[in-house]
Amino acid sequence: MTTTSITNGYREKLGFREGDRGTHTSRTIMLAELNLLFSDLPATATREEYRDAVISRNILGKKTSSTRKLSFQRMSELYALNPDVPIYRYFRFLWSLDEPGRPLIAFLVASARDPLLKKTTKAVLGAAIGDRVTKEALETELAETLSNRLNPSIINKVARNARSSWTQAGYLSGRRVKVRSLPNVTMGCVAMALFLGYLTGKRAQRLLTTEWVKLLRIPNDTVIDLTAAAARRGWLDYRSAGGYIEVRYPEILSQEEEEWTLEQAR
Repeated sequence: MTTTSITNGYREKLGFREGDRGTHTSRTIMLAELNLLFSDLPATATREEYRDAVISRNILGKKTSSTRKLSFQRMSELYALNPDVPIYRYFRFLWSLDEPGRPLIAFLVASARDPLLKKTTKAVLGAAIGDRVTKEALETELAETLSNRLNPSIINKVARNARSSWTQAGYLSGRRVKVRSLPNVTMGCVAMALFLGYLTGKRAQRLLTTEWVKLLRIPNDTVIDLTAAAARRGWLDYRSAGGYIEVRYPEILSQEEEEWTLEQAR
């Protein structure tokens, strides 16, 4: 087995999903469904309990059995819904503590688990605040990055769903005409962005350079201030000395999972 395949295996265990397929072919980040699901079940709920809530008890109010099953499948793709998966575990922890940050926290997790959503980043963040962001711009980026691996009708669906997800997260505003806006970045958003980078083996100052921290679109000084505030709440461990920062998640990751993160940096 190659080093790359081993590393990818660890990334999958930690909760990342990669490739050319993704949930945005048929769904957005599903914030409304998340609110219903997490309001119904405690943070300690198992994957089986989530499945029962969605499929058997129909707490999402879907009309058919097939739609219930598909909804559970799509939500699992985006968020894992499994406390054995570190990304989900920390996501659920922060969801309970940071209500204002929920849309962006969910978006960060979805961006780590849906490659199609990630591929629309340039089309959105490349626009200046107040500029219009069209569905066609997302379609163009998807077509270029996927090298014709999806047909035009699927690309159209992905672009439409992704634009909705960027809107739900606060990067776009408006109903029919979407323009670039600034999302609400909270302590929980910063904690999740740093956590995703931490899982990929980034440490110290390198944590400030990851794609997820860049998604926040805030200065590094603000990232540090919000990290320190999150640490005071007990959401993570943070130390700073002589310009060197250290962030850790001892209450979230097991020793084995910690070792998986370090494998990413080798």
